[in-house]
Amino acid sequence: MSGRPASSELVIGSLGTAQDGKYQALISSLDEETPGKTIERQLLDRLVDGAVTLTPSHYSSIYLILTSADYSSLLPSLRPVLKQLLEGLCPLGKLFLLNLTSGFFNLPDELTLVGFSIIETVSEDKDARIVAQKPLAPTPAPTPSKPLTGSSLPLRRKPSGTFSSPSTPAIDAEALLTDADRARPVPTCAPRRKRACKSCTCGLAEVEAEETRKGNVVLLDADGVVEVGSGETEKQRLLAAAKATPKATSSCGSCFLGDAFRCEGCPYMGLPPFNPGEKVEINLSMDDI
Repeated sequence: MSGRPASSELVIGSLGTAQDGKYQALISSLDEETPGKTIERQLLDRLVDGAVTLTPSHYSSIYLILTSADYSSLLPSLRPVLKQLLEGLCPLGKLFLLNLTSGFFNLPDELTLVGFSIIETVSEDKDARIVAQKPLAPTPAPTPSKPLTGSSLPLRRKPSGTFSSPSTPAIDAEALLTDADRARPVPTCAPRRKRACKSCTCGLAEVEAEETRKGNVVLLDADGVVEVGSGETEKQRLLAAAKATPKATSSCGSCFLGDAFRCEGCPYMGLPPFNPGEKVEINLSMDDI
């Protein structure tokens, strides 16, 4: 770092402001206002081309005075130049952007992004300027957080005073079964047969008609057995079965559930499902009886 005092000031101009005399006028004005301070001079093109590097945290003030055309040509490399100026200022040092026109008052946004704090913005044509300041402690740019890996995960300690319960032995389900459980249940009912449909074409309707004509229908009754003899019509059989339903009992437990659950020779075949003790009503005008 240079041995110059931190009270040094830097004036940056261009060929345009040197030709119109504004660059020299600014230097003379600063010499009169701040006697004893060191005022350095640079041209903008040397700073943009990298021919000159500013000493970090060296200047108390930096003045940038350019023409409108110079500010326009600076826009593509504006942010790198502003970063150099920020590094060259000492903490709380000020940057003065002078001789601005109305088209460059969006510069505060760029200054804030670089790290400056805006102090003043003057938009009057004769004395248009922006004054910014380097913070005392620049806020570092946020860095993306790294994903946690297995080695960086915090170890979770078990609280003291807690005890782990002993493991429960596995239970063998087969050991809980008895011989009676393993025995296959013996069916108490004969195989069930589906009843012939109304428009039967498979011959089951003829078989049922022959069985009805020749066989006897036995109705279970709590008081005994009601038998409907051979030759009775299907309608008479159903009427007799329906009449006996209030006192019906069932050894298999399926007589009350409907034809899909009844045995082949169930006396209640053809009746709708009913509850024990319930009387079944049959409509005599049904077409399928």
